Amino acid sequence: MQSLVFADVWAQVDTLLSGLVQTVWISAVAIVLGVFIGIACAVARSADSRVLRAASTFYVESMRNTPFIVQLFIVFFGLPSMGVQITAVQAGLIALTLNLGAYSTEIIRAGIEATHRSQIEAGMALGLTRRDILLHVVLLPALEKVWPALSSQFVLTMLASSILSQISVEELTSAGALIDSRTYRSMEVYILLAGFYLALTMVFRLAFDLAGRVLFPRRRAVGARR
Repeated sequence: MQSLVFADVWAQVDTLLSGLVQTVWISAVAIVLGVFIGIACAVARSADSRVLRAASTFYVESMRNTPFIVQLFIVFFGLPSMGVQITAVQAGLIALTLNLGAYSTEIIRAGIEATHRSQIEAGMALGLTRRDILLHVVLLPALEKVWPALSSQFVLTMLASSILSQISVEELTSAGALIDSRTYRSMEVYILLAGFYLALTMVFRLAFDLAGRVLFPRRRAVGARR
């Protein structure tokens, strides 16, 4: 049985770190944009307009019921065939954003539907505008309720970014494959790669937990009183 030798792999750790940076920034941008899409579509799916509900439902169901790699290939190969020239990174970012947007739509919609009608009526009785009611009475409490589920989806999006290696985006998995082709130390490379993803997942979870404490201080205050 051949022993594991990490020296040759570790000597090229700068390549992994470069891929790590690429993974982090692509994931971060996709998460921010995906949340905005999720909020917009969640509101649309709860709207009175049948057109808005139908359009958002079609988008959500089509994204949630097809493999991410197929969505990625449609963006990467399909858009250029229609005359839209984009880079591999741009294609990956678009695909990740649209995929997260669909999943976050359903999560956020669940939070919106958990808002009791009496809270909205109370806001109207206080003279709040429709915008203020939507933002402060509906959306923020809804996001607070579903933040743990959203955070888990954000981590899954980061992990899904590994699939972007299939279109030659130089992210973490692609960096590992490059080192593997240079060293022929497949086991060592992918053990190290798994360690990087595990550490990255823990950092992301911690970051989202801290973000939740900042965005939703009311929950923290209630917890402290308990």
